[in-house]
Amino acid sequence: MVDKTNYKILFNIDSPSDIRKLPLSDLKILCTEIRQYMIDVISQIGGHFGGGLGTVELTIALHKVFNTPKDLIVWDTGHQAYPHKIITGRRDKLNTIRRLNGLSGFLKRTESDYDAFGAGHASTSISAALGMAVANDILKKDIKVVAVIGDGAMTGGMAYEAMNNSGVLKKNLIVVLNDNQMSIAPNVWQISNYFTEVISHPEYNKFKGAIWDLTGKLDNFGDRIRKVAARVEHGIKSIVTPGMLFEALGFRYFGPVNGHNVNQLIKIFEHVKNLPGPILVHTLSEKGKGYKPAEDHEQRLHAATPFDKITGQVIKKSGAAPSYTAIFGKALVEIAKQNPKIVGITAAMPDGTGLDFLQKEIPDRFYDVGIAEEHAVTFAAGMATQGIIPVVAVYSTFLQRAIDQIIHDVALQKLHVVFVLDRAGLVGADGPTHHGAFDLTYLRFVPGMVVMAPKDEAELRNMIFTAINYEKGPIAVRYPRGSALGVELKEGFEQLEIGKSELIKEGDDVAILAIGNMVDYAKKASILLEDSGINPEIINMRFVKPLDTGRLDNIAARFEKIITVEENSIIGGFGSAVLEYFAGKNFKNDILKIGLPDNFVDHGTQEELHALIGIDPKGIAEKVKTFARSSGIKNEVEI
Repeated sequence: MVDKTNYKILFNIDSPSDIRKLPLSDLKILCTEIRQYMIDVISQIGGHFGGGLGTVELTIALHKVFNTPKDLIVWDTGHQAYPHKIITGRRDKLNTIRRLNGLSGFLKRTESDYDAFGAGHASTSISAALGMAVANDILKKDIKVVAVIGDGAMTGGMAYEAMNNSGVLKKNLIVVLNDNQMSIAPNVWQISNYFTEVISHPEYNKFKGAIWDLTGKLDNFGDRIRKVAARVEHGIKSIVTPGMLFEALGFRYFGPVNGHNVNQLIKIFEHVKNLPGPILVHTLSEKGKGYKPAEDHEQRLHAATPFDKITGQVIKKSGAAPSYTAIFGKALVEIAKQNPKIVGITAAMPDGTGLDFLQKEIPDRFYDVGIAEEHAVTFAAGMATQGIIPVVAVYSTFLQRAIDQIIHDVALQKLHVVFVLDRAGLVGADGPTHHGAFDLTYLRFVPGMVVMAPKDEAELRNMIFTAINYEKGPIAVRYPRGSALGVELKEGFEQLEIGKSELIKEGDDVAILAIGNMVDYAKKASILLEDSGINPEIINMRFVKPLDTGRLDNIAARFEKIITVEENSIIGGFGSAVLEYFAGKNFKNDILKIGLPDNFVDHGTQEELHALIGIDPKGIAEKVKTFARSSGIKNEVEI
């Protein structure tokens, strides 16, 4: 897969201890080879890319200076940690990353002793690192702790909560702020904008240069003036740069440092590693560094499917149906053009959620709040009090961070906020940190919340229209990652009746109640069941809350055995809602719940994971056959 003869040093590096033996003159070569290796491998298999290209020198410097894995490096999110994986014994497995039974795309404690803390969601590194520093004090250990956080993750409030607490506790902690002015999309961190404006301002640099040129002509006296000027400049920068903020939070600030000068990084880390903390080192880097197609890309090739190594062009599959994300984004623009009260809100994910369509078409009604889901929800609640209709589009797994805001700030006040959850269910290669496995559960228990999931893209369009026109309180739509089914899309929209299901297929042996994308799987499973002599009735339930109780009463009267199918945790989800209703009515039907197991599902393709768990059409059919032919003992069966 990779020609090792093109590499002089990399394939002699099996652990950071090997890097610590290298002379400084070899480190620049090693950095070049790590970049080339990432390009060689990721261009063939896909994966997170631009972030790692920007942290090569930083990674080498950290492992050169600190005695890892004894010393602890806590990476935020993990997008930028591919170089870290390469030099910590996982180089030869990089071609398995994000694949079934392969390396995780993120940090994972069970994968390596060098992964000090698991990370998928952003803004967690400083909190975790501070916890480790405090633990080391309690245990009387002499261990260095370093948190590496990007400026994108610094848009999250949790980072500031941790920094505030660090300043109070005054523990020995080093925070590296890797500032590339990018999150996944271009960043919305105002502090970074201010800092960049100040240090790049022509008058500031003109004044600095003039002083330096003048004093250089004054011999020994000039040298003394230069030293004073340097101290004055440091004082000025502490007032007009983020150094002021970090110092106010109790950190000693060092920077900015060139994040692509490995020797300079080593010097600064050697200088600060034994200083009493907390310390903040501010590095300036470039996402996508060293690969021109990434440097020229709007998102610096943050994540890529396989691409041409020379041009950087993605190798596209022909004939694929549009994604659910794109279907939602275009539908929202259509509706928003007819209703001036509609706005879109996302948390640093305009492209990932489909709100980039609104951003381009009606930019003054698009809001990216940064990696701040809690703020996004309460921000939306404030808008809703004034008659605006906010559509909050967030990945299912990230909206988990805002459960309190959903309950307290939206639902309690019965505010009309529309929640659109992308990546619901198993997302595939991103794995357990990104699987949307719990949203039906955590939304269903919120009083007044309406929860629905479409069977296909046509129904998604109608559900978005329905949600926007619903005025009684909060309402949520969840849909999966990936391509839609390719069904015909009609012009305009249809208002759906809240809480009403749809008969897909009549049957007389068992009833299968499916929600969302599992409706299509149930239809395919029914073909396999009919071949085995079982004729199932298929219902598209559409709504998890409120349930179609009229339909459930009818089903309970006609079928002894009933199956619920969902791509959500089997605990507390759609199947649980049906069971609760049946228990309340004292129905005695035999119920089988099919859904995600009560454990975290690893990474792999969506198809692989569905088959592994048994929620693909074949797995559903096998479970239903076993259940249909079992004895008529009235109990609940969970699978």
